[in-house]
Amino acid sequence: MAERLCFWWLVDDNAGARCFYNPCMRFELFVAARYLRAKRRQAVIGVITGISVLGVAAGVASLIIALAINNGFRQDLQERLLGSTSHVNLMRVENDGIRDWPALMERLEKVPHVLAAAPAIYEQVLISRGARAGGAVLKGIVPADERRVTALLDTVREGSAEALTQTRPELTSRESGDASSMQGAAERVAAMPPIVLGKDLAATLGATVGSVVLVTSPQGELTPFGMVPRYMRFKVAGIFQSGFYDYDSTWALCGLADSQRLFSLGEIASVLEFKVDDIYNAPAIGRELEAAAGKGFQTTNWMEQNRALFRALRLERVVTFITIGLIVFVAALNILISLIMMVMEKTRDIAVLVSMGARREQVRRIFIWQGLLIGIIGTALGLVVGYTLAILAGRYHWITLSAEVYAIDYVPFVPRAVDALLVAGVSLAISFVATVYPSQSAARVLPAEALRYE
Repeated sequence: MAERLCFWWLVDDNAGARCFYNPCMRFELFVAARYLRAKRRQAVIGVITGISVLGVAAGVASLIIALAINNGFRQDLQERLLGSTSHVNLMRVENDGIRDWPALMERLEKVPHVLAAAPAIYEQVLISRGARAGGAVLKGIVPADERRVTALLDTVREGSAEALTQTRPELTSRESGDASSMQGAAERVAAMPPIVLGKDLAATLGATVGSVVLVTSPQGELTPFGMVPRYMRFKVAGIFQSGFYDYDSTWALCGLADSQRLFSLGEIASVLEFKVDDIYNAPAIGRELEAAAGKGFQTTNWMEQNRALFRALRLERVVTFITIGLIVFVAALNILISLIMMVMEKTRDIAVLVSMGARREQVRRIFIWQGLLIGIIGTALGLVVGYTLAILAGRYHWITLSAEVYAIDYVPFVPRAVDALLVAGVSLAISFVATVYPSQSAARVLPAEALRYE
């Protein structure tokens, strides 16, 4: 019997013989499709087949939705992270600062794939206001350069970061010494260097825009009375909210010159920050910057600094895939059961087909096709349902969150085409594996034994 036929096929479905003309339809596929439409006496098989389709669809839809949530959190996290930090950082190996940083920065900005550069100083400090105090990382910046590299200054929610760029008036000795003059006190506050605090750090200190905070450096200076901590009073000019608790609770921003004065560094920057055109090529670009800067420099990039965080997200993605993939596995067991029952029910039909000349390989392919049809229908249905729900939930923000806890007020859904290909491939592979044993059993049916008592 030819594998691809143009024929009239006679089917007895207990309601009389009917003929179907099937132009150039594959023989095995045609018979498999007919077997899926159960007769009244095969209602149990039909129910199990329907459950199998729904099981595959539920597993696929659940995987698509779960992976869309994982992708959404990962993308949102990455966007917020890259908006707050630079892509590549260059520093001295000895960690003694970069002295001639303006010329070096101008030269390194010409390195291929580098979009912008900015100097910065990072130091651990203690910030206090009255009886309240908290440890923080003070970052000294040049606002114009910082805006080209990161978007951290754009996250200022209260006050303004413009004060970091303004020239402050100098006090005369009379005004600075007149402690009883209210006007002198106001002018002294106005002349204080500005600082921008993270939202949670400001809440810890009880500081608002206009408050005065004391910034103390643990790197003291030697005086006749011994080591004395360096300190400077700052006026809170703004409060930023980056969306990351670590930054909002421990970071503070001030002008580069003010940080140099506080730490007695002179014209030194501790790090040069770079923005590149391909964030995933940051390690290679970092090596080019090291070579261009010369001996004694090293780089770090955003991937290295946040490796543990993104590794946790990848692990969560794998665990989610395995856990929800068990739903597809259970559906595959239903496929296995329905095919075994179908083989037992169709033993006589198989014997007749073999007697009419059908090869055992063709009989095997009939039941393989039957299992694959269940998998294909269930997978297609699951993809449609999963993508529809993910897109609607992402657009209309169906699942809300506490912004104070999660930094965002809704669950982000970002479905990807590559996930659809992966889920569909796994689903169809499991469905195919479930057909192996039943199809082998069908191919081993002996016509003489099956028809002996008919």
